[in-house]
Amino acid sequence: MTLGPALLSAMVAVAPVAAGGGDPAFDDDTSDVVGRPAPPWELEQWINSKPLTLASLRGKVVLVRWFMSPECPFCTATAPSLNQLHRDYAARGLVVVGAYHHKRAEPLGPGEVAGYAAQYGFQFPVAVDPEWRTLRNWWLRPAHRRRWTSVSFLIDRRGVVRHVHTGGKYAPGDPELATMRAWIDRLVSER
Repeated sequence: MTLGPALLSAMVAVAPVAAGGGDPAFDDDTSDVVGRPAPPWELEQWINSKPLTLASLRGKVVLVRWFMSPECPFCTATAPSLNQLHRDYAARGLVVVGAYHHKRAEPLGPGEVAGYAAQYGFQFPVAVDPEWRTLRNWWLRPAHRRRWTSVSFLIDRRGVVRHVHTGGKYAPGDPELATMRAWIDRLVSER
């Protein structure tokens, strides 16, 4: 995958600012997403799974987390939490899906994402989001200048987005992880 000038410009537009930066130029409001059905995804090159569709996961709670290579400190900090959430909740109906979005100027090499997934210890489905198609459709719409691209969506059994984690990470021990667990507990208990 080669990143063109437009995609590189978009990446700069959504580059994270320092935590607590409070930059009013960024729009982290989730009201345009939460409470609405998640659009179908355009994810390719599946690892640890056959290709999945969001429609095929109806009846499950789905946690979709966009991540990049291990040089991303937010992705690396969150990886243990994703693994733990997968272990703790898969039997109760949670499907964790990693969605890789390529941020480097060099083309994505064959097998790179599988290597990243292995390095992170991911045992759940992981897919590549080419040219950020799904991330753009779900989150980086032209009307919004979002602070984060390492974003997570929690989708209920009916396919409705119920929670969006807009911050860069939810590492073990972080209050953000406790919030995510509370949301997952709530959604896996709903019938």
